[in-house]
Amino acid sequence: MYKRGLVQVWSLEQPEWHCRIDEGSAGLVASCWSPDGRHILNTTEFHLRITVWSLCTKSVSYIKYPKACQQGIAFTRDGRYMALAERRDCKDHVSIFVCSDWQLLRHFDTETQDLAGIEWAPNGCVLAVWDTCLEYKVLLYSLDGRLLSAYCAYEWSLGVKAVAWSPSSQFLAVGSYDGKVRILNHVTWKMITEFGHPATVNNPKTVVYKEAEKNPQLALGRLAFPAPRAAASPASNTESKYEIASAPVSLQTLKPIADRANPKIGVGALAFSPDNYFLATRSDSVPNAVWIWDIQKLRLFVVLEQLSPVRSFQWDPQQPRLAICTGGSKVYLWSPAGCLSVQVPGEGDFQVLSLCWHFSGDSMALLSKDHFCLCFLETEERVGTAFGRPGDHT
Repeated sequence: MYKRGLVQVWSLEQPEWHCRIDEGSAGLVASCWSPDGRHILNTTEFHLRITVWSLCTKSVSYIKYPKACQQGIAFTRDGRYMALAERRDCKDHVSIFVCSDWQLLRHFDTETQDLAGIEWAPNGCVLAVWDTCLEYKVLLYSLDGRLLSAYCAYEWSLGVKAVAWSPSSQFLAVGSYDGKVRILNHVTWKMITEFGHPATVNNPKTVVYKEAEKNPQLALGRLAFPAPRAAASPASNTESKYEIASAPVSLQTLKPIADRANPKIGVGALAFSPDNYFLATRSDSVPNAVWIWDIQKLRLFVVLEQLSPVRSFQWDPQQPRLAICTGGSKVYLWSPAGCLSVQVPGEGDFQVLSLCWHFSGDSMALLSKDHFCLCFLETEERVGTAFGRPGDHT
């Protein structure tokens, strides 16, 4: 509850346990968990400080000078260290903290004009730092603050928009405003290949799935009664499926508005599958499509084109299975075996704006504007869904 400066925490194992954190007049603009699940990090208004609240000891720690940027906090996968982007005396810095006691381990300045984001390699040995979109610059730092390498693909144009590490830490994918993804290797930090996102898919070896939606046919002799008000929505009375299109396939494109800030161009989202085999990307100028690349063969493998712009996608942490949402009442799943659409059960029209897998891969959390939904995928033990509102324990 950012407007009220309030954070509430519940325990799924102990329903009677409840925690309430009030930042008071300092305000609240961001909140996140620490990797150990025992601390909550709150960023106050105007990024004056970060408050670290311990749920176990009820102690409080403060970290000054956090920078307001796209991605200013990053944790190593083992949860031992946290990197924080800072802005001091009109210069960018990075501080590395030990998460066990929140003591400062390293502090160094970065060769950036206006640092935009940081991201740890999964092995925790390298920190990627990228500059503002006005300058194409990706910097690689070691844990002790040494600059290992710097990469620049081009100059005098909008630069980096998104960055993602492969789970093995062998590849760094850099999405740019020119609509391309560049793959850097971990040995020389040079580019080994680049992937473009053209509006037409010509390769017949690339499978293109197109979402098709149609109203279910009413059986003859049956009367059509109006749907209840709670369930009356376009998504509740339509079916959705995928059809395979034959090459060449033209994808829906979006013409950017040149006189507005943050133009809808470039690669705005990308993520590697947990087995390092696939890379999923989304080009903001082709908003309805998700591109899936074969990393072993370095080629385009599959394209999924939705009826609506893709809002979010995330890989199953345990297998190469991709979940996609488009702001409607369906969740779309893709795996090498195929793809399908799943209607979110429940009353009314649940518009899925974002999603997040559980680390076990057997459930996911779906978020709409005012509700959330916990969906459990079918397993040998259970099948079901749980619904709730923010502030309700489910």
